Amino acid sequence: MSQVGFCRAASRFVIGLSTGWFLGFSLAMAAESPPASPARSELRTIADATRGVRQKVDTPPAGASPGDLFVFDQPLLDADGRKELGVNSGYCITTLPGVRSQCQWTLSLPTGTVTVAGQEAEKGPSILPIIGATGEFAHYRGELQTYPNGNGTFTQIVRFRSGP
Repeated sequence: MSQVGFCRAASRFVIGLSTGWFLGFSLAMAAESPPASPARSELRTIADATRGVRQKVDTPPAGASPGDLFVFDQPLLDADGRKELGVNSGYCITTLPGVRSQCQWTLSLPTGTVTVAGQEAEKGPSILPIIGATGEFAHYRGELQTYPNGNGTFTQIVRFRSGP
């Protein structure tokens, strides 16, 4: 084979390889792209902190101090507080006692999970970003707003958006 013939054959191979890679990459991206619109744009739940696991871990010094840990696994109820939907499991690390903690938890539902993380205020509402999700919620981003109801339960409103 001459140099010209070899160069033409090599060029066809590289072009074919590039085209195949691009087509394969495009198909893979299309398969992983989120749907055009979310199946739901909002999910309202009640986390029942009066039931389930509620474990405080007091680190030195004794009493409320930075580094104290709170672990929970509690029922997750519908917005009316009547029907159990799943569980709300996670932990918080006290950063400024009586003011805020750094938290991460997962809302586990039959159709998927939503995991949030960020600072939660000791009193009043908090907004935490969604850091991961599975199942029905896998292709969505968004945030969770949580606020205490004054009776040991917390209203949690997850607002979804598709895309980055």
